[in-house]
Amino acid sequence: MKESISVRAATPEDIDAIFHLLEKFSGSGVLLPRSREDIAFYLGNFQIAERGGEIVGCAAVRDFGNELLEVRSLAVRPDVHGQGVGKAMIRAIIDRLRRTRDNWRLFALTMRPDFFRSRGFREVPKALFPEKIWSDCAKCAKRHRCDEVAMLLDSSEVTDGQGN
Repeated sequence: MKESISVRAATPEDIDAIFHLLEKFSGSGVLLPRSREDIAFYLGNFQIAERGGEIVGCAAVRDFGNELLEVRSLAVRPDVHGQGVGKAMIRAIIDRLRRTRDNWRLFALTMRPDFFRSRGFREVPKALFPEKIWSDCAKCAKRHRCDEVAMLLDSSEVTDGQGN
């Protein structure tokens, strides 16, 4: 029997594990690189997925203001892909937003749109997120040939069990 996945807020003790997990994917261009200092500075944005006491995934939520938030730095250890880790993290993000805010829009730029679509997100034009484009995309090596898809979930579209 597989152990259940728990999701919790990241702590300072998690910084190295987050860094190493993100590093696996930033080298191939799947994620933007993050330094340990950057992770430490934004640690409050991160959550950790654990199974059996081991960190198996991480994700961060960036608040752009105006009720616009981004799922970023979503990474799952390769040996546990397809085992519900990403799903658990997205569910935890949505649950927290539902508890703490009346209205919100959660987006992700991703190369895995089907994953987000199966969590209730819908595809939208990237132009809806100029905040993201100016802050991160302008620094990305792939900015002129972006292969990511913009996915959006609006609080008005969420039902009980969303993110499952």
